[in-house]
Amino acid sequence: MSDMVRNDKIVMMLQKRQEQDIHNLEKALNEFRDRYQRPETRKEFDLYDPDAKKKDKPSRVSDDDPRCGISSMQKFDGEDLNSKARKKLQQEQLREWSLKQKKDKENALAQQKYADNLYDKKRIELDQRGMELETSERECRRQIEISTKDFNLAQDRERKERENLNARHEQDDNFTEISNHVFGDMLTENPAVASSAFGPHRVIPDRWKGMSPAQLEEIRRIQEQQRQEKKRLQEEEWQRDMEWDRQRVAVAKAGTILEKRHDRLQEEIRREYDGANIHLSAEQKAHKKFLDSEVYVNPPTAQYFAQFNTSSR
Repeated sequence: MSDMVRNDKIVMMLQKRQEQDIHNLEKALNEFRDRYQRPETRKEFDLYDPDAKKKDKPSRVSDDDPRCGISSMQKFDGEDLNSKARKKLQQEQLREWSLKQKKDKENALAQQKYADNLYDKKRIELDQRGMELETSERECRRQIEISTKDFNLAQDRERKERENLNARHEQDDNFTEISNHVFGDMLTENPAVASSAFGPHRVIPDRWKGMSPAQLEEIRRIQEQQRQEKKRLQEEEWQRDMEWDRQRVAVAKAGTILEKRHDRLQEEIRREYDGANIHLSAEQKAHKKFLDSEVYVNPPTAQYFAQFNTSSR
């Protein structure tokens, strides 16, 4: 039972859709006939046009009708029957032309003023943008100069401290070396062991046994200490050199980034100026095209002025 109901609904829907399609086709056909197959568009419509007489030209249109020849006796030489109406019409036409030209001129001036206003606003906006970019660039350069100056001052202080430290170490080493030479067992040679009969300042070479193990150990200890100190100084110098290279690379990267940013900002300003110039050029061309096609389409010629005062009346 449910299948039958569903099938009936489907059949009704299909029937409604078919009726709607037929209606749409007939409507489209009627619209096509009304738009493209009207009676007055037929080639032979002029043969059975009910308004043919209404559309036909009268026997005489005006005094200048070329159908009124000499034998028609409707116009005589020297007569101007419609002179008043013609002059009034000419004056009215001239007034309309003057008003239209005045209105077109006012519209052209208003459009030119509007275009100039837009150009001034865009130029002010671009100038403001350029000033902001220049201020930002100047601030970036100032920050870089401050950072570079601080870095150079820090490097100079570190160099001076390193030179002072090296000078102190060299002075301490010299004092230590002098003290070792003066008070060491090598120079004194321990007179208690190798004392000479010729005086305490002389030794007996064949009795002097050399330095003691404690003295040798002390010398080795001092040498090892000096070697460790030298290694430590070399390590500190290497660390300072690495830090200097790292800061130099960082400063170079910062300069490269700022230079790229400056180039990008210059490119944006140039693109904005190009876009503004293109837009203004398009507006000027459109305005010129409007004047040529809408305003100055019917300029008076010499023939127009030559038709006045041509008769005795």
